[in-house]
Amino acid sequence: MAEEPSNFVRRLPIGERMPADEVVADPLFPFEGEIRTRPLEAPTLPEPTRFGESAADCWSCTDSGDVPAHLIWQDERWRVLVDPEPHGLPMVAVLMPRAHHDLEDLPPDLAAELGIMIQRVAWAIGRLDGIGRVHVNRWGDGGFHFHVWFLARPRGMRQLRGAMIAIWDDLLPKVPADEWAASRHAVAEALSEGGGHSLA
Repeated sequence: MAEEPSNFVRRLPIGERMPADEVVADPLFPFEGEIRTRPLEAPTLPEPTRFGESAADCWSCTDSGDVPAHLIWQDERWRVLVDPEPHGLPMVAVLMPRAHHDLEDLPPDLAAELGIMIQRVAWAIGRLDGIGRVHVNRWGDGGFHFHVWFLARPRGMRQLRGAMIAIWDDLLPKVPADEWAASRHAVAEALSEGGGHSLA
């Protein structure tokens, strides 16, 4: 039997464009001028499987793809990855457990450590010069293996506050490569002060 849309989804005006006035009026919204939303698409049910649902296919578990180049720190239970190529923000990092879990099935011991690890990574990034705040986000629609994003807002750049910071990361000029490499190293070294190994 085909999966049916939820009551919430059935109420949505599929095929219509949502008004953007409230979002565009928000002072943190990075665009101005006429903005038009895309028409709301019908749901895809059942949802397609995410990349790495099986540990055998998971790029993090198999250390395939770009994992070694991205990996800046690890211990026996956790990893921190940072893209080797610069971003628009001063730092964008990802925390993930080494074991193959999503948030909903994290074992109690890893779930208990998660808060401590979020604090450690945010603290390490916050030690970089000129960081005003470190935003923490969890998106999980692209890959199964649990991961938490850290996005560093430059001090004083209040326009970059809030949920739009991820869009600003794509819009801002890329950080110079040598500065990005130095920041990767500094975050890895700060993390290793509390244990684990710097790999940057």
